[in-house]
Amino acid sequence: MRAFRIEEWQRPPRLVEVPDPEPGPGQILVEVAGCGLCHSDFTMMGMPAEVGGALGWHAPFTLGHETAGRIAAIGTGTGTGTGAPPLALGDAVALVSPASCGTCWYCVRGQDGSCPNGLAGRGYGRDGGLAEYVLVDGARDLVPLRTLDPRTAGPLTDAGATAYHAVRRVLPRVLPDGVAVVIGAGGLGAFAVQFLRALTAARVIAVDPVPTRLEFARELGADEALEGAGDTTAAEIRELTGGRGADAVLDFAGADATIRAGLAAVRPGGAYGLVGASGGTFDRPWFGGLPRDGEVFTFQGSTIADVQEVVALAERGVVRNEVELFPLDRVQDAYARLDKGELRGRAVVVPGGGPDQGAGWQRGHQ
Repeated sequence: MRAFRIEEWQRPPRLVEVPDPEPGPGQILVEVAGCGLCHSDFTMMGMPAEVGGALGWHAPFTLGHETAGRIAAIGTGTGTGTGAPPLALGDAVALVSPASCGTCWYCVRGQDGSCPNGLAGRGYGRDGGLAEYVLVDGARDLVPLRTLDPRTAGPLTDAGATAYHAVRRVLPRVLPDGVAVVIGAGGLGAFAVQFLRALTAARVIAVDPVPTRLEFARELGADEALEGAGDTTAAEIRELTGGRGADAVLDFAGADATIRAGLAAVRPGGAYGLVGASGGTFDRPWFGGLPRDGEVFTFQGSTIADVQEVVALAERGVVRNEVELFPLDRVQDAYARLDKGELRGRAVVVPGGGPDQGAGWQRGHQ
């Protein structure tokens, strides 16, 4: 089969031929219908071998961690387990993006996003979904799709679920007459705008330097849109809130400027969530630099429950998941569009798209 793989650390990934995977005992083989692309893939493309090794990642491996498809084969002894979905060939499924063991202290408490045994996952040091087939270790990692198209559902499992995890964290801080701010209105931020609109009665402010993203955020329900994310952003947010500040700020960029602006915009008793992985820093004293009586948190990824709930919301039509589809032969073009910020929604690679289709050959949403 064809697969888009990192073959050596700090070498550009390539589309190559590899043997078809076969499910072992307890494993499930999924024929990939679509796999979303993520900015974190660029981090892995440039990662030194020693950093990957420290995480338990080993090259070569296939990229892609936002995957959905159909069950193609079931290994011997694969049980569904308590609460796991029944398995049948041809069933449409979404693959849980973060890896977790299911048995550690965190996993048994429903905090599988913090599993210390889940650092190497599909698309992160293990073979992911930018291929024609992908292996899954068990039914626990699958979420059934009833009405959603598996070609386009992949971004719900990571971009959608991560944004949902962030919004869920701040819900207790967001008052009915309050304000929630989303910094970075790209793939994750667009989902966060929708979740805040659906789950709170707060005014939603989107902040982004790209006007087309702000326009899309308004289309998805943002009440206000502020262009840029710099030294004046906090003052603009305070002006829009009558000087009080925001109940919650979710930063999906994570740069120095956005961290400073986001923290300065939070009201006393509010919350700031750092989700973006741009590597920004904050060098202010805690007194006067952090929200008084507030909450500051960060995380990477989501939980299985987050994925299940996001898929359920999408099945009900509450969440709009706009994607641009690319055939596997044009995966490099898809990454280039993502890197340049030219996409309206998420880029999804469809292995069965066919070699004669051009980049961006179809657009759709759920």
